[in-house]
Amino acid sequence: MKQHKFELTSFHLHILAMALMLCDHMWHTVIPGNDWMTAVGRIAFPIFAFMTVEGFYKTKSLKKYAKRLLFFALISEIPFNLMLSGSIVYPYHQNVIWTFLIGMGLMWINEKAKEKALWLRIAVIIGSIVFSYIIGALTMVDYYYGGLFMILVFYFFRKKKWYNFIAQLVLMIYINSEVLGGYYFTVEIFGTEIEVVRQSLAAFALIPIWLYNGKQGYHNKAIKALYYWFYPAHLLILWAAREIIWFLA
Repeated sequence: MKQHKFELTSFHLHILAMALMLCDHMWHTVIPGNDWMTAVGRIAFPIFAFMTVEGFYKTKSLKKYAKRLLFFALISEIPFNLMLSGSIVYPYHQNVIWTFLIGMGLMWINEKAKEKALWLRIAVIIGSIVFSYIIGALTMVDYYYGGLFMILVFYFFRKKKWYNFIAQLVLMIYINSEVLGGYYFTVEIFGTEIEVVRQSLAAFALIPIWLYNGKQGYHNKAIKALYYWFYPAHLLILWAAREIIWFLA
């Protein structure tokens, strides 16, 4: 009897990431206080970052892909602002699709550099890291420069090689624990209390990412639309639900 390996498709990764993101945003809006929801929500962004890299390589038209991201970045900004601050305008934090769009641009530049001399390619790689830090800090896109760093990690170490897996693990732990950091929570192991950076849980995203088989999986026009429209739609719904709860309280 033939045994089948447990593998995940692009469809599985998208649905998983959307569910985890929903948990995180529900914690922020309608179910505050349940910190486990934002803890598991840390896993969502790296999966989306990874799928952005996959989309970059597998799209039939990079130009159309970029235009779609730009469109949804624009229409998601007001729902994102409302959910985050309750205001239509909130210049201090931009929605996550801007992060993916900037990441797309960085990958495109690096792809162009592959056709050039080695020294120029190295310069572009270093420049991409420096630019990510600057643009992430200045624009205040979601996950800031840490988010752009994660996209670059999956881009530079994309192939399924053991050394790339090690690089992904080490860099994901470093970026999420040290670069992004944030809140801590305490766990007890064998009677010893250990403080863990909540954002470091994002490294667990590597488990489903490593189980990805490179295939699209279940797909049709409705599923494709869901991938894009879910983000602005759920932000708007959660904001409205929170406003109703506050009104009735």
